[in-house]
Amino acid sequence: MEIKIANIRIPVDKKADLKQWVIKRYHLQAGHVEQFRIIRSSVDARNKKKIVYDYQVYVRLSKPYPHLLKQADVFPYQPQVMPEYMPWKHSHAPVVVGFGPAGMFAALYLARCKARPIVIERGSTIEHRIQEVEAFLQKKILNIRSNVQFGEGGAGAFSDGKLTTNLHSPYNDFILQEFFAHGADEDITYSATPHIGTDRLAEVVRNIRQEIMDLGGEFHFNTLFEDMQVQSDGSIAVRCSDNKTFTTQHLLLCLGHSARDTISMLYAKGLPMQAKAYSMGVRIEHKQQYINKMQYGNFASYLPNAAYKAAVHLADRSVYTFCMCPGGVVMASASEKDTIVTNGMSRKARDEENANAALLVNVLPEDYYHDSPLDGMDFQARYERAAYAVGGDYRAPANLVGEFLQNKVAVSARSVQPSYPHGVVFCDLESCLPTFVVRALREALPLLNKRMPGFAHPDAVLTGVETRSSSPVRILRNEHRESTISGVYPIGEGAGYAGGIMSAALDGLTTAMGIAGER
Repeated sequence: MEIKIANIRIPVDKKADLKQWVIKRYHLQAGHVEQFRIIRSSVDARNKKKIVYDYQVYVRLSKPYPHLLKQADVFPYQPQVMPEYMPWKHSHAPVVVGFGPAGMFAALYLARCKARPIVIERGSTIEHRIQEVEAFLQKKILNIRSNVQFGEGGAGAFSDGKLTTNLHSPYNDFILQEFFAHGADEDITYSATPHIGTDRLAEVVRNIRQEIMDLGGEFHFNTLFEDMQVQSDGSIAVRCSDNKTFTTQHLLLCLGHSARDTISMLYAKGLPMQAKAYSMGVRIEHKQQYINKMQYGNFASYLPNAAYKAAVHLADRSVYTFCMCPGGVVMASASEKDTIVTNGMSRKARDEENANAALLVNVLPEDYYHDSPLDGMDFQARYERAAYAVGGDYRAPANLVGEFLQNKVAVSARSVQPSYPHGVVFCDLESCLPTFVVRALREALPLLNKRMPGFAHPDAVLTGVETRSSSPVRILRNEHRESTISGVYPIGEGAGYAGGIMSAALDGLTTAMGIAGER
């Protein structure tokens, strides 16, 4: 007998053996419990006077307990949905451009179908990429081909590694289980807010690459996708840097949201695109202990570092937090010289002094569109260059919330020390962000403070600019995820169809499943 028990609520300040608690609560014989595991865990902090862990568990019993299914919180267990691996029947191997989450799961699935995928990645292997990122963080030496945005693992390899999504795909659990199987901690398979952590992602990415290679996959790192031509037989000739060429019938474009040069090339080749909404803003940084107190009150000492998520809707804009990193740092994430791009990063332990999150304002096509769907990329780049000009040496523009709300500029940091690795320059943020973004942030901060008292703490640091939360371009595709050029599949964040590790991985997986299932 296999069951799922939901709504198990245990106060966070009460130590309890969860398995023994379930056995006692549901009158089970310990010897009949063949398997027991957590399938969902969250913290319910809505009532600050009684914060509880909320669990769902799986139990396999050697004997039936008919009375259990009569209880409101006990259900028959539904096993995880697994993809079917279809034998590869095409004459050419698929070519996967980019090895971020979309490329990883597309290539992994295709490799298990014995397709022997060819993976092209402009950046380095994760091992070398770590060294290149460190050179930028320590010495300001930027490799425009391999950096925080580009390279094996994608942009998510140097972030918090959050695995949350609003998509209700039957393959969500499969994606999480694959990350766990390749080296992530088991808690990502059941946490309501799973995250891998930057320090663990490197191992996971390396192990996924190794499995693909063991199955016959082929990797070409430090290789830039430069051109493609449709041949007379309908196949696609893929031309890359260093005179590398490949022929395929299936070209999967898993580009990432920062591949502006490649997106421009594809637009010139005639792939239809459209401008889309995205967001811009800053990272807001607080003392983590203050966030813990704000979220958990007197129970903060019993719980891991706290996260938050909030949004307000103004008359003409939305302002929201995104990619919140408990116990993390504000990351230098430029991929082009003489620009500033920020992001958040944290390790598995999330044990740094500060918490940070993107504080973003929605940008609409009418804010930037002139005559090309690529105008949004130019709009991003303009403010990234303006942010660099503030300091002129990769120091980021910043201000404190107290002064920002008074239209003033802070002289120095106070209780919150900025974690941005190259240092900050306090300035008027309107010098590097659109006026409508600054205006919306000023209007939203007091409103957010009403929902989370202390969020607009005068010492909190605002560091700019955050411009790469999603792509400003969508490469159009049909119901089979294919562009107007037969055999070309725009996938993931760079194509405008995802907004995080999970959604990108799901887009890569489901696209590859559709390709392998072609008749």
